[in-house]
Amino acid sequence: MNAKKIIVPLDVSDLQSAIALINKLPQVTFWKVGLELFTSTGPKIIEVLKSQEKRVFLDLKFHDIPNTVAGACRAAASYGVDLLTVHATNGKDCLQSARDAVQIGAEKAGTKPPKLIAITLLTSISSRDLAFDLKIPLELPEFTLQMALLARESGLDGAVCSPQEAAQLRNSCGNDFTLVCPGVRPTWAEKSDQKRSLTPSQAIMAGANYLVIGRPITAAVDPELAWQKIIAEIDN
Repeated sequence: MNAKKIIVPLDVSDLQSAIALINKLPQVTFWKVGLELFTSTGPKIIEVLKSQEKRVFLDLKFHDIPNTVAGACRAAASYGVDLLTVHATNGKDCLQSARDAVQIGAEKAGTKPPKLIAITLLTSISSRDLAFDLKIPLELPEFTLQMALLARESGLDGAVCSPQEAAQLRNSCGNDFTLVCPGVRPTWAEKSDQKRSLTPSQAIMAGANYLVIGRPITAAVDPELAWQKIIAEIDN
């Protein structure tokens, strides 16, 4: 069951490479499609994944004026994806417009609407970055909590947060609020550019519903073995 909680990013630049990675890891049931691959392939990659009955996390992190974000969400909802992201910093009006748009887009396409998930703060951003570069006068955990609460109040289904903030968000936002945690690194992997990381087991214990785990699997010499090691680590 824990295997269904892991989302593997298709962080490649073209359709051929994406299909090769999907075929290399047939056990993976949930894949993330981000900006680079979607910009390269458009919805074709989503068609490939759905043809293999895979779940899709369309992680495009929409951030624009409300009308533009709503239009993008309406279009994205027609693809039949499972999760879709927008930035919480769009503000309440935009988030509410996005929430309504995914319902309209999915209904028009005759498909189930995706869960709309808010980005609280990118996991590559540290407390120092938040204070000195972005000039935000809140402690990092407080800022991510406020963004998650804004998303919940706006009717969104969940939030993306680092695993280090998952416990606080779970306690404050309730059990029906979906938490997606990137920046998860198994005990044997390098943290790389992820500055707010936990292990898969720690992240699940903290309250994460889904773990996004990329390079420890996809950049491994043997991706299938790396996948199996992570599942074993969680199950134990």
